[in-house]
Amino acid sequence: MKHTIFFFIVFVIFSCQVHSQTIKRIDDSIIHIETLNSNFERLQREANVHGLTISIVTKDSILFQKAYGSRNLKGKLPLEMSNNFYAASLSKPVFAFIVMKLVDAGVIDLDKPLVEYLDKPLPSYTFKETYEGYQDLEGDERYKKITARMCLSHTTGFPNWRYIGNSGIDMNKPLEIESNPGTFYSYSGEGIQLLQFVVEQVTKKGLEELAQAYVFEPFNMTMTSYLWQDRFETNYALGHYGRKKVLERQKRNREYAAGSMDTTPEDYARFIQAMLGRKGLSPKAFDEMFKPQIAVTSKQQFGDNRWKTTDENKNINLSYGLGWGIYETPFGKAIFKEGHMDGWEHYAILYPSKNIGMVIMCNSSNGEGIFKELLEIVIGDRWMPWYWENFIPYNFKD
Repeated sequence: MKHTIFFFIVFVIFSCQVHSQTIKRIDDSIIHIETLNSNFERLQREANVHGLTISIVTKDSILFQKAYGSRNLKGKLPLEMSNNFYAASLSKPVFAFIVMKLVDAGVIDLDKPLVEYLDKPLPSYTFKETYEGYQDLEGDERYKKITARMCLSHTTGFPNWRYIGNSGIDMNKPLEIESNPGTFYSYSGEGIQLLQFVVEQVTKKGLEELAQAYVFEPFNMTMTSYLWQDRFETNYALGHYGRKKVLERQKRNREYAAGSMDTTPEDYARFIQAMLGRKGLSPKAFDEMFKPQIAVTSKQQFGDNRWKTTDENKNINLSYGLGWGIYETPFGKAIFKEGHMDGWEHYAILYPSKNIGMVIMCNSSNGEGIFKELLEIVIGDRWMPWYWENFIPYNFKD
């Protein structure tokens, strides 16, 4: 009998890392782990989320961590917290942290025009020298105003990607400045990539080298990289699209701050813990990173509604900091970042004043349909700007 009890305890520890029987939500209400687990199973099943992982953490403890569903639907492999995921735009807050390390060191000034760090005019850098080349900016002097602060707060005026226009995708579309730098929030991977290029020029180091030194090694993120690593080959998960389509993994051989990172749910939870614990940066740098830099007035973050303005999110003071989105709840500030790519949908959020954070990582294109309900159930957060983020609930009826 004693042996049976021992093996049962071992099974529980390895199948679901739970360090608490209850969780205290931001409104100080309590929810039991058993209730959480049954809701996660229900949502994963009802919304057809092929693979779902949940981490609930404080700055120094893991309250809950568990995987649900499949690592590879075709191979019928169960998902685990240690499986390698494509992180998509969860790459960006890590890069923001790296930039703030350089700000602390006096290497980068947030408000110095980026062109002042370069040896020649920005439009003279071609495709071979940079991410895509900046020759298209010749004749538009506004590029000279762009700063690191604008890149991290998505106010450069660049589109998300140069090839995405109002009429669809055109791979030959030139890079354009769509709004005056520093004046309007418009999410832009292009802005992040420009800042990466400048950082690499200034430090004479690649992004991966900087990330290993400043983030991955200090925070014990041993299965995280901006480049595909051989050690990922044995445990990576596949993305899933629609109902059953399984997508092949892209194994990137060039680092992109805007979205080439691979990680595990366990590793990214460690990063969120470090952010809650304000580790690795000066207090001033953390304050700046988590401070509103620009009010967000767009109706939605992407698509046709990104240029339409509204006051719908004024009640939560929706804004953007440096690498992170911000909104206010009656119980303190929420700091968030999403990640999205076909087959992969993620959400990381932390509440510094309440010392709690959550990481949702899904290898499924259906994941975003449960994000709103997950925050309400787990954290007691009913203020998430879900429509702005296009996190339309799976059971939403218009």
